[in-house]
Formats: sequence, structure tokens, C-alpha cells
Amino acid sequence: MAMALMMTLRAFAAGLPDLGEVGAGDLSPIAERRVGEQAMREIRWREQAYVEDPEVEDYLTGLGLGLAAHAPAISQSFSFFAVRDASLNAFALPGGFIGVHTGLIVEARSESELAAVLGHEIAHVTQRHIAQMVGNQGRTGLIMLASLIVAILAAGSNSQAAEAAIATGSAAGIQSQLSFSRDFEREADRIGLQILSQAGFDVRGMSSFFERLQRGSRLYENHAPVYMRTHPLTTERIADIENRVQSIAYRQVPDSVSFRLVRAKLIAEGGDAHEFETRLKLLDGEAPWVIGYARARAELARGRPDAAIEVLAALGEHPDHAMFRSVMGEALRAAGRWEQAVARYEEALTRFPEDRALFYGEAEALLGSGRPADASALLRTRLALSEGDVRLWTLLARARAAEGSSSGRHRAQAEVYRLQGALRAAVEQLELARKAGDADFYEASAIDSRMRMLRAELAAEREQARGAGG
Repeated sequence: MAMALMMTLRAFAAGLPDLGEVGAGDLSPIAERRVGEQAMREIRWREQAYVEDPEVEDYLTGLGLGLAAHAPAISQSFSFFAVRDASLNAFALPGGFIGVHTGLIVEARSESELAAVLGHEIAHVTQRHIAQMVGNQGRTGLIMLASLIVAILAAGSNSQAAEAAIATGSAAGIQSQLSFSRDFEREADRIGLQILSQAGFDVRGMSSFFERLQRGSRLYENHAPVYMRTHPLTTERIADIENRVQSIAYRQVPDSVSFRLVRAKLIAEGGDAHEFETRLKLLDGEAPWVIGYARARAELARGRPDAAIEVLAALGEHPDHAMFRSVMGEALRAAGRWEQAVARYEEALTRFPEDRALFYGEAEALLGSGRPADASALLRTRLALSEGDVRLWTLLARARAAEGSSSGRHRAQAEVYRLQGALRAAVEQLELARKAGDADFYEASAIDSRMRMLRAELAAEREQARGAGG
């Protein structure tokens, strides 16, 4: 683990874009976004803990963007993602990328607590705290940031790996920069509370979360949860938050169905399937339909799809939510009942046409039922609207291969590599697509056009790398 993290650190540091003269007080917004994008490529495609789950990701995105809409006005886009780690942590990367450990979602006592943490991280971004921390140190600061990102990801699950990442950046002052300053934290608290209140959440979620962290700190390694190590928490700071909370009118806010189901899903899938009954205690007091959903997910994790179908069929009254329809589709697919799964997904998508998990599920069901041409047609309609979706291109590559189209498979795989930032591999796939010889005139022309475009991008990338090295 430590070696893998050190390799990630070196790869990230070596791949930092040429940002020109970084300094003058902070990192420019454009440079900040580019650094964040590079960090996300390393996390998404190299970090095994990255959660590739459309339901979790879409929930966090919906919650996060809803909060960000109430943040101070800036020209900043936000992206939210999850990292599979039992520790209580969330972190902001340059450029508006915000990561959340699954342990934070599981341990949140309410959606307002989770929203409070996201609001705090959003405030760090809007106030450009990371840019200010890094900018004064120039490229040395960027190397420090690379160490910081790896350390944050490692800290919850492997303290030795985290220390190794920190040690690599120690010459750049990493140990003194691991935490935000007290002034930055107080500002993020103040603005985070404003965001939380204006978004319609219970502001007491922030004070209750921080109080629980402080009370439970003795239970954690190094005597503090990860969030407290990267966001210094003092008695004075908690008192300040509580004073601010007292001036805001009390608001009782029920948790959303999505929060309750996402949390149940992470609890059901968060460890050994045979320890589910122990983890189920985290759902004490929840509605029967939440517990039933978690049980169905646990049965799927155990490889018992028929049992999952039985649990879902016996649920009785429950909210009409896409996640219930999706888990039934997954169970039918796992049981080999492909045509039933297709029918379920088709019906579900009439009710929830924008749901990604349902769409991916229908494509998988069509492939499983031996209908690759139908899957290809379905995927192309979605790609016309979501050209940057790696999973859609991956499914299309499988569908085209099942159709017997070698050129189609290589062309779709080229887009997968392009979106992953591997331009050389993307060009190679297009060359294979051209050589396959089974493309018609229009597809061959499209392949040639795409190849010219990606070759030009690859040449520009190489030129930039030479400039940075020279």
C-alpha cells in the first residue's frame, strides 16, 4: 500500500501541468483547475478506493451542487466523489473537486450533518484557501500539494503510508501545511453555516458533527479522526460554531429518501457479507423499507440474487424511488433472468429517465440477453447527450464486440482511453479500428477525423512536456 501511494505521488508530481510562474500570492483559477483535474485523473484511474458507483456519485453531486448554489458567487464549477474508507473524512482539492469518505456518510446521524461537512469544504473552495496555501511556494507548493492529496487518501486506512507520503514532501514544508490555518477554518465555518442555512438544512448538523468528533477522538488512531487532523478542531472553534448556531432559527429537516438509501447501501456493502447483521445495527430506528433495501443489497453481496428478489418482493409499501427499481434489476440480472430485467429497466426508465444506474443496468441486461445491437442503439442515444461518460463508452465497446464489429470496438475503446487521459493508447486504438477493415465509409471517415484530432492533441501534449522539462 505504501509503495503504491508513493508511486501515485511521484506520478502526480511528474504529471503536473506547466503552470508558468506560480506565485504572487496564490494559484490562478485556471492553474488551480488544471492541478485539480490532474489530481482527479490520478485518483479516479489509479486509486482503488475510488467509488465507481453512479447512485452514490449522483447523490453526492445532487447534494453538493444544491449546497454550492448558495455559496458566495464565484465562477467555479464543483465535482463531488466518494472514496471507500471507513474513516470520517472529507477533503477539497484544487479546482472544486470534493471527496467524501464512505465512513462519513455511514456515520452521519442526519443528512444535515453530512451537508454541514460538504458546506464547510465548499467554503474552502470558494474562498480559495488551497490556492493561497500553495501559491506562495510556487512549484514547490505543487509538490507539497501532491503529497497532501496522497496523505489525505492514505491517512484513514494506513497511517504508515500516510507518513511516507508526508515524508516525501517534508522538504517542501508538508508537515506544516497539512492543516488549514485557524483563520481559514473559522472562515469556512462561518460561510459553511450560511450555505447550510440558505440551502434549507438544520445548522445544528455542523455543531453536532464536530462535537461528536471531539468526544470520540480517544477511539481513533493518533487520538484524532482524520478530519480533525486535516481540519484542526479546537474548543474555541466549537464554541464559536455553537454561538453562531444559536442566532439562527431552529429548523427540523427530515432526511431525504436518497440519503437514507445511499447510507443503507454503503452499510450493506461496506465489509464482509457475513458481518452484515452486526453492521445492520447502524440502521436501528430506520423504516422497514430502508432495512429491507439493505438486506436485499446484502443478499446480492453474498451472491444470493433469488433471496434478494424475495426480500424486495416482500417489502410492502415504500417510496417510489429509482434505487429500489435498480436493485431489483440487478438481482434479476444476477439470477440470469435477463428478459425480465430488460422489461423492469424499460419500465423504470419511463419513470426515472435521467437515472444513470437504470440506464447502465438496461444496457447490461440487453447484452446479457444476447441483444448487442439493441444495446448499441440504446448507448448511442445516451452518448449523444453524455459524450464524456466513460462507462457508456466501455459498454459500447462491449456491445460492438458482441456484434462482431472490430472497428466499432476499437473506436469506442479509444474514447475510453481519451477520457482517462491516455492519448497515446487512444490513438493506437483508432489505428487498430482503421486496420480492422470492417467499417463502412461513414464510420471509416469518422475514425480518420477522430484520429487526426487526437494526434494533434497528443503532439501538443508532448510539446508542453518538452517545454516544462526544458
